[in-house]
Amino acid sequence: MGFKTRVTELLRIDYPIIQGGLAHLAYSDLAAAVSNAGGLGQITAMSLQGPEQLRDEIKRVRSLTVKPFGVNFAIGQHGRPFEEMVDVAIEEKVPAVSVTGGNPKGLLDRLDGHDIKKLVLVAATRQAEKAEELGADAVMVVGQEGGGHLGRGDVGTFILTPQVADRVSIPVIASGGIVDGKGLMAALSLGAEGIEMGTRFIATKEAQAHENYKQAIVEADENSTVVIKRTIGAPARVLRGPWTDRILEIEKQEAGYDSLKYYISGKVNKTYIEHGNNQEGFGWAGQSAARINDIPSVHELIGNIIKEAEEIKYKWSK
Repeated sequence: MGFKTRVTELLRIDYPIIQGGLAHLAYSDLAAAVSNAGGLGQITAMSLQGPEQLRDEIKRVRSLTVKPFGVNFAIGQHGRPFEEMVDVAIEEKVPAVSVTGGNPKGLLDRLDGHDIKKLVLVAATRQAEKAEELGADAVMVVGQEGGGHLGRGDVGTFILTPQVADRVSIPVIASGGIVDGKGLMAALSLGAEGIEMGTRFIATKEAQAHENYKQAIVEADENSTVVIKRTIGAPARVLRGPWTDRILEIEKQEAGYDSLKYYISGKVNKTYIEHGNNQEGFGWAGQSAARINDIPSVHELIGNIIKEAEEIKYKWSK
């Protein structure tokens, strides 16, 4: 049985499965593994030092796969100019670009006239409509279950996905709380034509995350994540631990960004990713961590997702 949708046609991939941008994690090995397994792997541009490092990563992906891949630009959280990085993506003729974390207009304008598919992450119906107006080829809709930065509203994937699907004509990709074939089939039932997964890809063999981080995801239950940074208008979901408890205590005091900035910095996040010490850093993760029980290869993971989805589809057809 096939899973051909407008998303697979748009991106020229076998399965409608997209790997999230994953700051400090989505590099060439993971991206190539996802693409080789039939999904769309992505490189995280804004976690790299500069344009030439991005060019090197793009070339390395191409040395590992002949399949389509994407470059993610998290433009709202890093405070860095992205124009030169986008120019590299254009020069290297990458197949797809995704935009997360900020107003996509400037980046989409820069891509205008180039044969690069444009995906925009949104967390509200109005954002999806605006992305379509600005020329996005598809929108990725993240509900509050997701890991990393979320919308300011507390709307879940199950509600937001069909709301957006009813309001835009471009393909919708569901994100947040999805890790398996059940999630894929649920997303398709809600009007999405593909899924994006972040947390599930952290707990894979190819992800360059410390084993403690991966194991913490495997051991998580539905209460193992919390949302930080609400008080500064940038809510984001993380694995709960001593460091994030400290962040929440500071937020209770309404101390403001200056008191939080060290504790929520990319440097501290990267420290946890590399060393796995939750006393000294934090890791992004969605509520879907409760549904993750192993650390397979990417090939095994995507194979299992499609197998489970096909079994569900078969049951529905009887």
